[in-house]
Amino acid sequence: MSKTKADILKDLEIFQKEYEKLHREYKEVLSQNERLIAINKKNEEILASLQTRGLKEGESGKDKLLRYKMVSVLYANIQGFSKLTEQIGAEALIDDLDKFFLHLDTIVAKYNIEKINSIGDTYMSAGGIPQKNRTNPIEIILAALEIQQHMKILQAEYLKNNKKLWEISIGIHTGPVTANIVGKKKISYELKGDTVNMASRIQASGEIGKITISEMTHEFVEGFFRCEYIGKMPVKYMGDISLYLVKGFSPDYSIDNEGLIPNKKFKIRFALVKYDDLEEFILNKLEKELPKQLYYHNLKHTIDVTNQAELIGRGEGINDEEMLLLKTAALFHDLGHTIHSKDHEFIGTQLVKEILPLYGYDEEQMEIINGIIMATKLPPCPHTLLQRIICDSDLDYLGRADFIPVSDTLFQELKAQNFINNIDDWNRLQIKFLSSHQYFTETANKLREVNKQQQIERISKLLPENRDK
Repeated sequence: MSKTKADILKDLEIFQKEYEKLHREYKEVLSQNERLIAINKKNEEILASLQTRGLKEGESGKDKLLRYKMVSVLYANIQGFSKLTEQIGAEALIDDLDKFFLHLDTIVAKYNIEKINSIGDTYMSAGGIPQKNRTNPIEIILAALEIQQHMKILQAEYLKNNKKLWEISIGIHTGPVTANIVGKKKISYELKGDTVNMASRIQASGEIGKITISEMTHEFVEGFFRCEYIGKMPVKYMGDISLYLVKGFSPDYSIDNEGLIPNKKFKIRFALVKYDDLEEFILNKLEKELPKQLYYHNLKHTIDVTNQAELIGRGEGINDEEMLLLKTAALFHDLGHTIHSKDHEFIGTQLVKEILPLYGYDEEQMEIINGIIMATKLPPCPHTLLQRIICDSDLDYLGRADFIPVSDTLFQELKAQNFINNIDDWNRLQIKFLSSHQYFTETANKLREVNKQQQIERISKLLPENRDK
C-alpha cells in the first residue's frame, strides 16, 4: 500500500526531529571532548610544573636550566658488543640489547633514579633529579649492583645455550650538574657539567664487569658498601682522584657471605638517611600551610617535639627502627592542622598513608606511626613505650625552663579561637591541667617533674584570691 502525501510529510517530520536530536547529542559529545582535551592539557601543564617546582630557571629564553648541587651520575657501557655483532649478526643482538636497556629502565626507576639516555651501547642515568635528595649516592649504587647481578644471570642463561653475551662496565661520580628540560609532553633531562664528564671517564677507565666509583661518591656510601681502593685517576684542574670498586654490601649490612643481599639493619640505616629528606619536606609544608593564628601549634612546636622525642627515646633505650618510627610520628603529629584543627590527629594519619610510601615506609611501620600519632589526642592514653614517649614529648614544655613564653603562645592561640579570654581563667585552667598531668616515662619524670610542680606553685600565686597572701 503506497503512502499518501500526508504520511510522507509525517515521516519527514519524525526524521527531522530525530536528526535534530542526534545533532544535539553530537554537539554535546563534541563539547565534552573539547573539555576533556582542555583538562588533559591543563594536567600536563601541572605535571610539568610539579616536576620543575623549586628549581632555578636559567637565563635562556627557551630552555629551562636547572642547577643541582648533588647528583650521582651512572654511566654503563656494553663491552664487546661490536665484536659479537660481527660474529653472530646485528639484528638479533640489537633486539637483545633493547630488552636489556628496557630492564635497566625498570631497575633505575625502582631506586628513584632518572634515565637520561641510551645511545648505541651506552646507558646513562642520574639520581637526585628532578627531585633533590640526600640519598641518591646510595640509591645509584643499589641500582648498579642490581644491574650487575642481572647481567650475570643473563650471561649464565646464554652460556647454557652455548651463546656468548657482552660484558658491562659501570662508572659513577657524584657532584653538581646543570640540566636542560627536553620535551613538553614527556619531560626528560639533558645533563651537563664536570660531573657528567667525570662519570664517563671513570667508566672508560674501569674494569670490565665491575662498578667503579669516585672518591666523592665513596664518601657518601662508605660504611654501607664494601669498597676496594684501586688507584688514582688524573683530572685536569683537580689533580688525582681516588677510585674504588664496589664489591657489595658491608658485612654488617648483608645476610649473605658475598654481600649481595641487604639485611634489615641496612634498610633501617638507609631509612634514617631518607628521614632527613622527609623532615625537610614536612617542615617546609608546615611553614607554608599552617594557619597563622596557630601561635602554639606552629613549626617550632613540631621541631621541639621531634627533638625531645629523640632525647627521651635515647634515655629509654629504644633501637634504631623504633627511633625512626617515633621521630616520623613526631613530624606528622600536628600536620593535620594544615587542613583542619578539629580531629587533626586523625587527619595526620591519613597524610601518613599518602606521603610515607614515597619514602619507603611499609604498611606495618605506618600502622605503628599512626598509633603513636593518635596517642597524642587529649586526654593522653598511651599503650606502648613509643606512645608514652610521644605523649611526654608533646607536653614536655610543662616542665621546661621556657614554660612561661610557651604557655603564653597557647593562651594567645586559644584566645584567637574564642576558647578563653580571661587571663585568670587561663591560669586556673593551667593549674587544673598541670595538677592532673603525669609524665609516662622515667626519663621525662627525671627531667621535668620537679620543675612542673614549681610551675603549679608559681601560677597559683598569680590568681586574684592568692595575690595578697
